Amino acid sequence: MSGFEFVFSLFGLILGLALAEGLGGLARAMKASHRVRIGWPTALLGLFVSCDVVTFWMYGWAVRDLIPISWPVLFGGFLVTALYFVAASLVFPDDPEEWNDLGAHFDKQHRRVIGAVLLCNIALLGTVAWLAAFPAFDLRNAVVTWSFFPVSALAIAAKDRRVVVGCLVWLIALYPLSAVWH
Repeated sequence: MSGFEFVFSLFGLILGLALAEGLGGLARAMKASHRVRIGWPTALLGLFVSCDVVTFWMYGWAVRDLIPISWPVLFGGFLVTALYFVAASLVFPDDPEEWNDLGAHFDKQHRRVIGAVLLCNIALLGTVAWLAAFPAFDLRNAVVTWSFFPVSALAIAAKDRRVVVGCLVWLIALYPLSAVWH
């Protein structure tokens, strides 16, 4: 077993559980959809968290040869993946039928969810800069990498749900954009 396999066995497990938690919440909400309106904001928030978890997993693979095996790396990785799990678990309520419209739940939780994902990305960027090199500030990285941070901060600070939804649309669009813009 390589060092990466050892380290990522823990991270992969928690990231997989985060995805399962988000998907389980979506399934519960869909089962209750005859009584509960899910709405675009909640759906976009769930998609955002899922895309970011998968992207984090891909970054883990990209830096696999650079990750040293140490207690700080394992504990730091645990903290980040635990934040993803908590973020994913907050997207949907435990009992969707307690809510008529998940928009109210979104309004209550979106700052925590986006804030947790933002912290994970700050940790990821810091780790990539520490292990490899700080991402360049060219046009592609300005849009794909660097715009993530102010747009996330705006989504956290905004009081108008339409602004938050617009930020989520931008953030979600970054994932396919990063795949096609090389």
